[in-house]
Amino acid sequence: MFSLSALVKPFTTLTSLTSSFTTSPTSQQCASNTLRHALQLTLASVVITLAACSSNGVKKPDANTLAPVITTPPVSNIIANAPPPTQPPSKETPPTPREFRAVWVSTVANIDWPSRRDLNSDKQKAEVIAILDQAVQMKLNAIVLQVRPAADAIYPSAIEPWSEFLTGEQGRPPSPYYDPLQFWIEQAHARGLELHAWFNPFRARTAVSKGNAAKNHVSKTMPEAVKQYGDLSWMDPGEPAAMQQTLAVITDVVHRYDVDGIHIDDYFYPYPIKGTNGTELDFPDENSWQKYLSTGGTTNRADWRRSNVNHLVSAINQVVHEEKSWVKFGISPFGIGRPDKIPAGITGFSQYDKLYADVEFWLANGWLDYLSPQLYWPINQTPQAFKILHAYWQSQNVQQRHIWPGLYTSRIDNSDRSWSADEILNQVDALREQGGDGHVHFSLVSLKQNRKNIAQRLGTEKYTSQALVPATPWLENTNIAPPQLTLLDDKKTVEIKLADTVNTRWLAIWKRTDQQWLFSVQPANKLSIDTNAEASNSPVRQISVMAINRSGQESIKGSIQLP
Repeated sequence: MFSLSALVKPFTTLTSLTSSFTTSPTSQQCASNTLRHALQLTLASVVITLAACSSNGVKKPDANTLAPVITTPPVSNIIANAPPPTQPPSKETPPTPREFRAVWVSTVANIDWPSRRDLNSDKQKAEVIAILDQAVQMKLNAIVLQVRPAADAIYPSAIEPWSEFLTGEQGRPPSPYYDPLQFWIEQAHARGLELHAWFNPFRARTAVSKGNAAKNHVSKTMPEAVKQYGDLSWMDPGEPAAMQQTLAVITDVVHRYDVDGIHIDDYFYPYPIKGTNGTELDFPDENSWQKYLSTGGTTNRADWRRSNVNHLVSAINQVVHEEKSWVKFGISPFGIGRPDKIPAGITGFSQYDKLYADVEFWLANGWLDYLSPQLYWPINQTPQAFKILHAYWQSQNVQQRHIWPGLYTSRIDNSDRSWSADEILNQVDALREQGGDGHVHFSLVSLKQNRKNIAQRLGTEKYTSQALVPATPWLENTNIAPPQLTLLDDKKTVEIKLADTVNTRWLAIWKRTDQQWLFSVQPANKLSIDTNAEASNSPVRQISVMAINRSGQESIKGSIQLP
């Protein structure tokens, strides 16, 4: 998912394959029992049956045969883009605007954060605050933070070493000491933002790694599970110890941190590299393959590799939800699906055959809560047509999970091949027109630098309101008592009382003036509302509040009329 040449996956060479809402809207020590608990959960296994695939011939794409599953935009999207009102608004509270608006924050190679390996803790924290404040200003609602770039950690872990991208040396803690992940979570939640922890499942060392691996790095503790592939060190998905390591790390984070989501990217088996003679090099997993055969395994090697990846995906889904049922599990795979299933005319890299990722199978089994296929091509690039690919992934979503595509916003740069800001803006429109309710920007740097005014334009032209993340009712489906509202004697403050302060994550707030409804989101521990209308000179006549639980479901509104 990176644009640095030393890290970017081979698909970049294949692509060229390359709210206010207005309407009428720690400790360094980790307890040993926590680790033991995490490791026990990793013993879960899944029996998986796979089918091999064959490629079909390709034809010119016919967009008329690829209508998306949903053709009418959600009402929240319609409202979010409605023109300002010309008449007094109805006293009925409008529908709550919902859309997943997220950005990936890469720590590997210091792409996004921290900006350098030698920053002290105070400077790292200052960068976090600036990032989150910009996210609020743009009206984003989620951060997808890379917490495990290369079998390491940007948080105190008893399993893996501190990341070199955080402190300049693998295994060295930040100075002055603090817990970066906890800081990110606290600061994000205080601003009404979700925080999803992003893990690279199998990469052990990158091409830009410097210095020696720490003594507790997986390459030292279980060298038999780590293979050298070109200039990368890679955990072998066919080695049970590698699988257990990744599951233990993820379970540990879910257990100890108040994350809203767990996220893995597209690095399962590594993107293929070529040898000196130009021939593609096979991943060196002969030992684990032979172990499989010696136990009576009969499937072919490609299907065996896919079963290894499927086992990981299913097991992550299981351990995450066993630990905390409301935490979302998301995956961001390469944007093109199985060669024998994708629409005629779509061509490009086959993650099914090269990364051994059977994404359609995961969707069919409901092993995830959201899918963010990396649709990293322009709308008009016919072989990888943006709208057709989006419609394809919608059509595969038989379990009705969230489809929140990844957008290649960092393709806006200073090069001759730079995209225009309009390309990303048009992609946001295209997703909404096809019934989409979310997307993720790769990556933060393009927004941080406001390349070609993209951050400002997104915040003013496309994100015209704050929005809640769409609900995931299959995780938790509970009745939520409405908030009780009381106007204090000063007439300037409304006090909120919640029946459930533990499971309520957010408060969705509507203020009605004589001209419009104003929408905002605040954390559930902020139990008061200013009666002012920040975006209007008109007095507030009514305030309505909905309690939002951890899976995004909303209560009946509590309302109060103001004098």
